[in-house]
Amino acid sequence: MKRTGPSVSSAERQGTLPESFENQVLDLLPRLRRFAIGLAGSRADGDDLCQMTIERALARRNQWQEGTRLDSWMYRIMRNIFIDEARATARRRETFVDPDAGLAVGGDGSQEAAVELSLVDRAMARLPEEQREAVLLVMVEGWSYKEAAEIVGCPVGTLNSRLVRGRDALMAMLEDAQ
Repeated sequence: MKRTGPSVSSAERQGTLPESFENQVLDLLPRLRRFAIGLAGSRADGDDLCQMTIERALARRNQWQEGTRLDSWMYRIMRNIFIDEARATARRRETFVDPDAGLAVGGDGSQEAAVELSLVDRAMARLPEEQREAVLLVMVEGWSYKEAAEIVGCPVGTLNSRLVRGRDALMAMLEDAQ
């Protein structure tokens, strides 16, 4: 009769245990850091990128398939984070002014500014809640699409769709009001 029990891996039969995920990540650290600094262009930004990559890899370690190349998986994570951060930075630079600048809108007492602010407020209030939420998170608060999707608990594609529809509706309402 065959004995049943836990299966024995080839590494265990050879007397060695497989290297832990964490140790494999630690072994990759010098290469990851070098790549991160190269992508980011500075040591400080590279270290931040490397830290974000390791945090994400540890949080999603169940997505890595043992037997595949851990280094490729980690580099892909790092590249995706770098691209996401670059896009978010560019979007903030193009779209947003200093966060305190909004405090002065309408503060000069001009009727035109007060009317414009009132029109925007009313148009925002007319948007469906999901669209208003997407517009506020991405266009006003500066969250990335991915971050905003995590906040509202929906896929990124859904958030993107809500944002596009909300932005288009808002622009149409503001054009109609003028």
